[in-house]
Amino acid sequence: MPDRVYPPVIAAAKLMFRVLDMRITVEGADHVPATGGAVLASNHVSYLDFIFAGYGAQPARRMVRFMAKHEVFKHRVSGPLMRGMHHIPVDRAAGQASYQQALDALRAGEVVGIFPEATISRSFTVKEVKSGAVRLAAEAGVPLLPTAVWGTQRLWTKGRPKSLTQRHVPITIIVGEPVEPTTDAALRERMQELLDSAQARYADPGEGQWWQPAHLGGTAPTPEEAKQLDAR
Repeated sequence: MPDRVYPPVIAAAKLMFRVLDMRITVEGADHVPATGGAVLASNHVSYLDFIFAGYGAQPARRMVRFMAKHEVFKHRVSGPLMRGMHHIPVDRAAGQASYQQALDALRAGEVVGIFPEATISRSFTVKEVKSGAVRLAAEAGVPLLPTAVWGTQRLWTKGRPKSLTQRHVPITIIVGEPVEPTTDAALRERMQELLDSAQARYADPGEGQWWQPAHLGGTAPTPEEAKQLDAR
């Protein structure tokens, strides 16, 4: 499919990275296939995760088609951009159509990006994951790439004010080795392992900070507390 919108958006994002002097580290980009379909399954800690998870596929010169809630496609600004980049709208009331569109994209050789947790994790740990990523990879017969992003929550996350002009923020993106699309639990475990690795080697320890998970000494909600907040 022709990509007239995606390349200039990528160029604008890279310019933003330079202006803000973001300290971006990408690991495992070689796991993204140069051709053919793949499912990139990332954790979700920020409203900006699609930008950075997609950036992890840039060394392979792949443009990731992310599945995102359909409301984003209705916005007067983001809607034309999302459609122009051939992202995939997800209407939870009609999920099969979104699933089929993603499956068709994979079979056409595209990389499809999914946030299996479905919503941002307030605890900054990996929540229970939905079944779409594993099902799509298995049905399309393509690699399933567990991925972790970390640091993006410092810019814009759920329940916190935006800080989009913050400078020098370290961002870590890790694309894991392809895994067999077996169970959702196995995918979640691998995503958490990658996130643990990103957190352990993060340039700014952030002890006591709101953006660190509770088990690392931060003041973010525990997974149990986050679940209660989501329920409200």
